[in-house]
Amino acid sequence: MPNLQLGKTLVIANPTSHSGRGKKAAARVQRFFQSYTAVCPAVELVLTKAPLDAYNLARTASSYDTIIALGGDGVIHEVVNGLMDIPADKRPYLAIVAMGSGNDFARTLGATFNNPDVSLAEIFSGHRKQFDLGKITNEAGKTAYFMETLSFGLDAAISVDTTIRRAHNDKQHGSALFTTSGLKIMSAGHTGYPCVLTLSDGTTFTLPCFVLVANMGPTYGGGFQICPQANPTDGKLSLCFNTKKPSIPKLLALFGLAKLGKHIHSRIIQTCDTNSFHVEFTDHDVPCQIDGEVFNGYACDVSCVPAALKVIVPARCRW
Repeated sequence: MPNLQLGKTLVIANPTSHSGRGKKAAARVQRFFQSYTAVCPAVELVLTKAPLDAYNLARTASSYDTIIALGGDGVIHEVVNGLMDIPADKRPYLAIVAMGSGNDFARTLGATFNNPDVSLAEIFSGHRKQFDLGKITNEAGKTAYFMETLSFGLDAAISVDTTIRRAHNDKQHGSALFTTSGLKIMSAGHTGYPCVLTLSDGTTFTLPCFVLVANMGPTYGGGFQICPQANPTDGKLSLCFNTKKPSIPKLLALFGLAKLGKHIHSRIIQTCDTNSFHVEFTDHDVPCQIDGEVFNGYACDVSCVPAALKVIVPARCRW
């Protein structure tokens, strides 16, 4: 028997996730709850139809105890931002049935992905935790939250490229998709994006930015260990950035090493943890992404919001 009671539950499902497999997964989840009403007697499942549907559903869900986000990191990102519109004392717990291409938030939770039956078992045998979130505000005052990753520069351009390819039903998934997009964009060459980075302790860097990542969990891009030191419960942002301009061969080598987190040993890469930072780019068209979604901003304040997200994690979660 399950040892975790979800209470009144809303399932927000993206039927187009994982090349359309999200629709079958949503049907499987609905059948489960219909068959086991004693486990969770008050469940509603809603399929998203358009961008921001998940956000709007989550932001008005204060009467629920649990929100289950079914889909990839994109729908989870929307749900998280919707939940942050709810006062902390009324904010439901988040659980996930990860059905995506990258599934990096699921990796951080230690959760199974693209297998709804196992995901449901992990939810009901899991436990409750509170995770940190990242928060970004741009020069125009627009604010958003990220549960896994924020990046500027070429890696953000790669992330955006993978999003476009997924929307066109590219046959590649996960790290393979990220790798081929990375090779395409990095091989084209670039002079970098000059910027000034100021950390919360006052330390300042003037950078020829090719990569500037702030992560809550260790990975993105379908398992690339960009910030292997990241811990989503320590109240810090984990940063990874280049301090010098790399040659194209060096850049490609670092990209390959990032799969296993070995890029951090390079002399041109620096990692650190910080409560917050400010970054300002000379180029106002610098690519920027949060959890795989495009975010527009060239002068941004980024901070960690400790223990902001109430989440149900599998029993094997290491945090």
